Amino acid sequence: MAVFLSAVLTARLHACPFDLPTLSVTINGHCLVVEVAATQQSRACGLSRRLALDENHGMLFVYPTAALRSFWMKDTWIPLSIAFLDDAGEIINIEVMLPDQTGKKYRSKLPARYAIEVNQGWFRSHGIQQGDRVEMRPPVVNRR
Repeated sequence: MAVFLSAVLTARLHACPFDLPTLSVTINGHCLVVEVAATQQSRACGLSRRLALDENHGMLFVYPTAALRSFWMKDTWIPLSIAFLDDAGEIINIEVMLPDQTGKKYRSKLPARYAIEVNQGWFRSHGIQQGDRVEMRPPVVNRR
């Protein structure tokens, strides 16, 4: 028990120290609670060093403008899927991300304003695919 508790406390100390706001988004009628990473620092940290991600939870990365985006999985131990979204919240492409990869980059196929990371397979298991729209209320805007 002490070893487990020590591992959990160590992971918490090394996880990204941000207390991010959350938002509920809907994709094809499926609700997802996302932490909003809307600053350069919180986007850089993302979901790295976490041990788990709750079911139907994820992280929404918000950028000031649409551009080609690239993600990697350095120090990210959870298998994830990522959806890249355009300005209107339409899914451009979805990629499956392998844990703790430093050599592989996961890229948007077109300029993306947003990205959503979820547990690996979440999009597939909910029938979500390219062209589907993410409903965000209120719309998320980042001016930084």
